[in-house]
Amino acid sequence: MAPRLQLLTWDVKDTLLRLRHPVGEGYAAQAQAHGLKVEAAALGSAFHQAYKAQNQKFPNYGLSQGLTSRQWWLDVVLQTFHLAGVQNSKVLEPIANKLYKDFSSAENWQMLEGAESTLQQCRERGLRLGVVSNFDRRLEDILAQCGLRKHFDFILTSEAAGCAKPDPKIFQQALQLADIEPSQAAHIGDHYLNDYQAPRKVGMHSFLLMSTKTQDPFPRTVSKEHILPSLPHLLVALNHLESSDPKH
Repeated sequence: MAPRLQLLTWDVKDTLLRLRHPVGEGYAAQAQAHGLKVEAAALGSAFHQAYKAQNQKFPNYGLSQGLTSRQWWLDVVLQTFHLAGVQNSKVLEPIANKLYKDFSSAENWQMLEGAESTLQQCRERGLRLGVVSNFDRRLEDILAQCGLRKHFDFILTSEAAGCAKPDPKIFQQALQLADIEPSQAAHIGDHYLNDYQAPRKVGMHSFLLMSTKTQDPFPRTVSKEHILPSLPHLLVALNHLESSDPKH
């Protein structure tokens, strides 16, 4: 008989929380507050380009290359505005600092439907909850401001772990924090590689949340019992898992 599930680990962005507004809109509003007029669409496109380039050059906030996560993000903001046509870094520095602070605030984040009630019901089942997220040190404050921190026994960010999903080491660290076996844990998230495949490689269970950004169907290797159309579907999926012989 399979060991009883004891721990659920959670991704955060687009699993429990999402941005209230597109990044470009937030950047444009802050620029306007500092006397600069830049189109939100141009900033949104530039952000995705800058973020991708920064992540490739300095993965996991450049921690192994001497950067701090704060400097990593400030550089992304500066590069975003440069790509959108604003070259004066001196003008941009206060904007970058304000944006870094603002994205720690609940004003910029909203809970996905069913997040609070699902977490509460999981705790009522006697499950321990933790976070495993490719995020920086601001995550704990964000969760606290959004009213979700109280549900979690631990918050493990890629910055704190020193490695990022899909590296199996971040899940191994989570299991060590909880002091449980992989077969007693499951991970929930919205990214196939990071949140479904990676935890299974260390022996955990996993579930994939369908999000509004999901454009392609999940690979056929994902069992339909592991796909969550919404967060409240997790409770049904857990019942199915614990009443069957789980296959990895």
